Amino acid sequence: QVQLVESGGGLVQAGGSLRLSCAASGRTFTMGWFRQAPGKEREFVVANTWSGSSTYYADSVKGRFTISRDNAKNTVYLQMNSLKPEDTAVYYCAAALRWLSAQSMSMRRQYEFWGQGTQVTVTS
Repeated sequence: QVQLVESGGGLVQAGGSLRLSCAASGRTFTMGWFRQAPGKEREFVVANTWSGSSTYYADSVKGRFTISRDNAKNTVYLQMNSLKPEDTAVYYCAAALRWLSAQSMSMRRQYEFWGQGTQVTVTS
């Protein structure tokens, strides 16, 4: 069993930046971020594999968000720049114990473990 703990959410003005962190209690292979806005389905944001050799971004965040990992700390980060009000959501960290293809990374059912979520609010 792997536990995931997110941190770094908060309130920011449009155009600002935030950095989210997700610390895993054990080693994982694929880690990613999803988000859920009020009244909407949870949607994929970005994910990558342990080596970073495979990374997949949702079109809505390409060029603005960057995922990175510190494998020594079992931690994944999400740097969010040029934030927009539509980025407002609860952000969830997810982890899988196996390699996921780029196509599979966007599928919630492929991930075995989830964090509790951290709120990101972007004001206009």
